[in-house]
Amino acid sequence: MGERLVLVVAMIVVAGAAAVLLNRRRPAPPTRDSYETPRQLDRSDFPRPEAGLLVVVFTSSTCDSCAKVLADVAALASDSVAIYEAEAVEHADLHRRYRIDAVPITVIAEREGVVQAAWVGSVAADELEAAVAALSEDSNG
Repeated sequence: MGERLVLVVAMIVVAGAAAVLLNRRRPAPPTRDSYETPRQLDRSDFPRPEAGLLVVVFTSSTCDSCAKVLADVAALASDSVAIYEAEAVEHADLHRRYRIDAVPITVIAEREGVVQAAWVGSVAADELEAAVAALSEDSNG
């Protein structure tokens, strides 16, 4: 009986060790490296629906890179370009409606609300300026 007990205990120890080793070899779950951006905005959700272009930055007060994106976007404001910040707590309804699950997300929509350009994360000021310039020319010409 004593030998059987030792054998059972030994088998349990071996099985436990094998389980630990197999768990370590298991790959980590995949990280999420892409997020969806809205394809259409309801311009009535935002101020100045009559403006030719709308630039919306979806932000969060805990987001470190959001402030720089907002500063760069603010420089684009004009009579024909409306700018809007949708902060996650203050505008939780917009974050839910447009299924925003990362910040910053910056979108540029034309007069009908169709998103013409979008970025997840930081975006260079010159890239924003070029997109607005190109889209402004398209809407005027």
